[in-house]
Amino acid sequence: MGLSTLVDPIFRVPFLVGLLLAFIVPPLGCYIRLRDEWLAALALSQMAAAGALVAGLVGLPPLVGAFGVAGLAAVFKGRLSRAGNDLYAFGISAGWAAVLLAAANITHGDEISHGLTDGQLYFATGGHLVGASVLLVAAAVVLATFSRRLLVARLMPERYTANQAPVWPLNMLFDLLVAAAIAVTTMAIGVIGTFTLVFVPASLVFRVASGWRRAIVFSAVVGLASYVPAFAGAILLDQPFGPVFVAVLLLVGGLVVIGHRVMPHRPTASPDAGLSTASGR
Repeated sequence: MGLSTLVDPIFRVPFLVGLLLAFIVPPLGCYIRLRDEWLAALALSQMAAAGALVAGLVGLPPLVGAFGVAGLAAVFKGRLSRAGNDLYAFGISAGWAAVLLAAANITHGDEISHGLTDGQLYFATGGHLVGASVLLVAAAVVLATFSRRLLVARLMPERYTANQAPVWPLNMLFDLLVAAAIAVTTMAIGVIGTFTLVFVPASLVFRVASGWRRAIVFSAVVGLASYVPAFAGAILLDQPFGPVFVAVLLLVGGLVVIGHRVMPHRPTASPDAGLSTASGR
């Protein structure tokens, strides 16, 4: 394929869908990483894939099924007001089993399940673009409004217990946002691509960023800086996007770590210091 392929109208919507997701998801990954819930991305992505397949069994749009199942899992998790990875570990197993069972009982189930696992960004439609755009607005509103509360709930939960204020509504709101983001991203770039987009940028910025706001911005920069060359490379080399994107994310991550080690060391901020930055103190 030549360079003219990159500007082919057929790729415009897929490119914009992936671009929005590469910008939105990494900052959410920072909050997930702060809560020590990095398995959430893999568990909810598996459940979203299962939901998309189940939707095919009952005649619903795949995205509706993806968000429905991931959202139910988020509500259940949020209602428990319990941070950590243990429940998500169970979710990975449950989602994997559901994917295989659903795929075995629908027409072309194996092909669809492979598409959900590997990613199918090239087939993204206007519906995916609308979903990604709504997600951008929702993430901007929720994080702008509740960022400090999310940090306090994680780093200083005694403030809520002292005031006898329930924390589960806040957790549930954030978990629903994460479920929506992962459902849309899974439908576009696949299970492993979604997990890598959540995990890698957040893990990098926790090593190199000097404050919470910088961590959020840098995570989005890493996502975009990985996405654009990955999309162009996958198109030009006629390769599936998902594995190319994962490879580029890992390559960018390695370069950032190496650059951080060879450059003069500047102390990075702990999440506690990030709270002060986020609150404007």
